[in-house]
Amino acid sequence: MTRSYEISFEIFPPKKTSSIETVYDAIKNLAQMNPDFISVTYGAGGSRQSNKTCELASLVKNKHHIKAIAHLTCINSTKDQVSEILTDLKAHGIENILALRGDRNPDMEETKDFKYAYELVQYIKENGNFHLYGACYPEAHPECESYEKDLLHLKHKVELGVEHLITQLFFDNEIFYRFLNDIRKLGIHQPVHAGIMPVTNLKQILRMTGMCGASIPGKLSKVLSQYFNDDEGLYKAGLDYAVEQINDLIAHGIDGIHLYTMNNPKVASYIIENIDK
Repeated sequence: MTRSYEISFEIFPPKKTSSIETVYDAIKNLAQMNPDFISVTYGAGGSRQSNKTCELASLVKNKHHIKAIAHLTCINSTKDQVSEILTDLKAHGIENILALRGDRNPDMEETKDFKYAYELVQYIKENGNFHLYGACYPEAHPECESYEKDLLHLKHKVELGVEHLITQLFFDNEIFYRFLNDIRKLGIHQPVHAGIMPVTNLKQILRMTGMCGASIPGKLSKVLSQYFNDDEGLYKAGLDYAVEQINDLIAHGIDGIHLYTMNNPKVASYIIENIDK
């Protein structure tokens, strides 16, 4: 049976090279679930040679024969460095890039070449033949002055060449439906993949929502309160919340579901087994 929506996973390179085997295993297990694609986050910091994004994306595509999306951030990169990365990706047969500004890091110097993701989109379009994905924020980017202005920035990014959109994590589907309706009214008709992060760890989710500005609706807040001191209970309840959220999205004809797996195939497996096919 063919799904009416796409399903995809996100993985991230390890901070320590000694942990790379764990990520190899995660990719192998995720690939067995036959996702439409696997995205690999950008390993910021260090040299180009130590950045594992290209290596892992190549593993996804060339060993496991799954479509790979390589994340590429620009806020700490020069144009020459981006060009070198594009050359590496092309040499490994990677055709898809998620073009991002990247999070600000006080320990890393921001370059003058790129300030916004749209500048990276424009540069890639002018200097390489790639399919471009872009990020979007159902509740607006936390640094943007207004929701309306954020939508206009998104439209500009799409007009420059972004072909697919992946949302930042969100926990309230009504917020997503409003966002989807608003961007369609603006003439943005690219496929939108809903970014879903299962709540399996309280500290982790509070840190992530603090960074990206995602709100926690009352229903989820009750779950967090109920299992505040019960890690095992929160893990199961968080997965079930994600399943319920995804099933509602599927019922509303979502283009795709993008699971932030946190390199945990068991999380992805539980959700795949329990969502509506």
